[in-house]
Amino acid sequence: MSVYGEDIEIQTEEGEIVDITGNVNKAVSKSKIKNGIVCAFTPGSTGAITTIEYEDGLLADLSEAVERIFPKKMGYKHNARWGDGNGHSHVRASMIGPGITIPLRNGAMTLGTWQQIVFLELDNRARRRRIVVQVVGE
Repeated sequence: MSVYGEDIEIQTEEGEIVDITGNVNKAVSKSKIKNGIVCAFTPGSTGAITTIEYEDGLLADLSEAVERIFPKKMGYKHNARWGDGNGHSHVRASMIGPGITIPLRNGAMTLGTWQQIVFLELDNRARRRRIVVQVVGE
C-alpha cells in the first residue's frame, strides 16, 4: 500500500465557493496510485469541503440555502464571547464538514458527470486556505 500527500493553497473571499477538483486531480495523478481513496481536508473551523455541480445557478442556490439555515444575523454566543462576528461561520463549517473522501478506480476519482469538489469560504473575511490531500492505495 502507498500513501501520497500534498497541500493545496488557495486565496478566498468571504462567501466564495472554489472548485478544487482540478487541484485534487493533479495530486491524484502525481501519486501514481490507481486504486484506493483520496481525502481532501481543510484544517480550520470556518471552511468546508463538499461536492456540487459547479454552475452559477447552483452556487447561488447553495449560498442562499446556507444563509436560510444558518443566518449571519442570528445571535451566536461565539460572537458575544469573542466579538469577531463569525459565529455563523463556525456553525456552517461544522454542519457541512471539513473534508471529503472519494474512491479511486483505475487512477480516477469516481465523481459523477456533473460533480465537482468545492471549498466553501464560510468566514467573514478573505483568507489564505490550505487543503490537505492524502491519497492511499495501490
